[in-house]
Amino acid sequence: MTRFETHTAATAPSAAKPVLESARSAYGFVPNLLGTMAQAPALLEGYVTLAAIFDKSDLDATERQIVLMTNNRLNDCAYCMAAHTVIARASGVPEPVIEALRSNRTLPGEKLEALRTFAGIVNRTRGWPAQADLEAFLAAGYSRQAVLEVILGTALKVMSNYTNHVAATPLDAAFSSAAWSPHHTEPA
Repeated sequence: MTRFETHTAATAPSAAKPVLESARSAYGFVPNLLGTMAQAPALLEGYVTLAAIFDKSDLDATERQIVLMTNNRLNDCAYCMAAHTVIARASGVPEPVIEALRSNRTLPGEKLEALRTFAGIVNRTRGWPAQADLEAFLAAGYSRQAVLEVILGTALKVMSNYTNHVAATPLDAAFSSAAWSPHHTEPA
């Protein structure tokens, strides 16, 4: 198996060091995902920048986590599902929403469920939702802007989920209490 190094701010390529230092200042540690991405400073910078941009979208914290965690589950990313469980809890996402996302169950509330469904459709169709899917999402109260912001969140998850797949990123101790396995989900 090809091994990928998990860098620290001290061992990372010079272009990645400022990003890792910033993460350590913000979180108190450098998440292994970022330490792994540091091998490609452009990927690390792109991921951190895109995450900050997604946080500026019109989707609220719960809605953003719905998009991200739906993609994590569909992409079978155990690392990101655990990390986003912890992040979602810290962001005030209701526990019933988090548990439904982790186990692939219907979300409480029709609008949030419409978002979960649409995010899943965007992922599974690789960005080719049917017109009826778009109309159902809009009829649930979301805007055309939200359609595009779901795509933004999906792109963000491609970067992290795929990195974790190829690098077998080890789960950080900070996320271990929320460990997740794709083999324990129930169909929706």
